Amino acid sequence: MIFVCVGSRNYPFDRLFKKLDELCDDEIIKEDIFAQIGTSTYKPKNFKYKDFISQEEFIEKVKESDIVISHGASGSIMKALNAGKKVIAVTRLEKYGEHINDHQIQNNEAFASNGYVLPVYEMGELKEAIQKIYDGTDDLVPWENKDPMAIVNLIDKFIQENWEKK
Repeated sequence: MIFVCVGSRNYPFDRLFKKLDELCDDEIIKEDIFAQIGTSTYKPKNFKYKDFISQEEFIEKVKESDIVISHGASGSIMKALNAGKKVIAVTRLEKYGEHINDHQIQNNEAFASNGYVLPVYEMGELKEAIQKIYDGTDDLVPWENKDPMAIVNLIDKFIQENWEKK
């Protein structure tokens, strides 16, 4: 099963759910999907969904899944990585009205630079990310949570290194 989560903030992520429906229609995705769609106005046609779920249901859906497709929020990503799941991190972008700024780009780049997630910035990249997991060419590195501050330090280091380049 694929679990899709986009959080509870008041920003829709319609382009993600439209693309997932398209990939189901094209039979790229053949397995069940369950999505937490938040405030998105687009209602999926090919898979089950709820607007919001409890923390307990979130954890249960992560456990049931093989793949987690998450927006670029570090909390959602970390819960999936800590559960040993393969993660595709889809970036909410300001230009589409999906967030107030583009900070999720940096989050996803930090996770991806270490091989923990497959990042998706534009929806045209989602099909390739899913196919990489399906055919075993994703090269994802399993997350080992030995230090509770590790992810904060990872993201901070990435931002510092890349901030200096600008």
